[in-house]
Amino acid sequence: MFSWHSLLVQGKRPKKKKQKAGPSKWPKLLRISEEMKQWSAMLEQELASWPGVTAKPMFGMAGYYRRGGIFAAVPRTRALGSVNAVIFRFDPMPPGLLRRALDDRRIGAERETPGARWYSFEVRSGTDLRDLLWWLHRACQAAKAPERKRRRNSKRVRR
Repeated sequence: MFSWHSLLVQGKRPKKKKQKAGPSKWPKLLRISEEMKQWSAMLEQELASWPGVTAKPMFGMAGYYRRGGIFAAVPRTRALGSVNAVIFRFDPMPPGLLRRALDDRRIGAERETPGARWYSFEVRSGTDLRDLLWWLHRACQAAKAPERKRRRNSKRVRR
């Protein structure tokens, strides 16, 4: 007969069953190429010169913020979705830009998702950097501070 008490007295813990991990909902972080590392370094240098823009490291990438809101992530060692992808954010993307994004084959698969916030840009050559900077500039201009969630029925107690 199994007894929790006997295990606790002996100082042993019951063994937990390992759960099988299902497929992750997170996309894989891929190692970027040496060429992409060079392009990323150039992008980071340019973005660092933009007024009001700050960078923070995140998951092998550099996250870029303006007014407290994130607008892009440039890979340093890892990238999302593709080894040559830079991601940027619009919430929501203006209709005129959305039409342009749908026509650009370098803009990632997120474009098919209604209400998508993150978009990826596939850098295939050094000449793509000019167009990528155009998109990053638009995302930077659209960046806004995240809205704070209010707690319901919370009252501050003063003492």
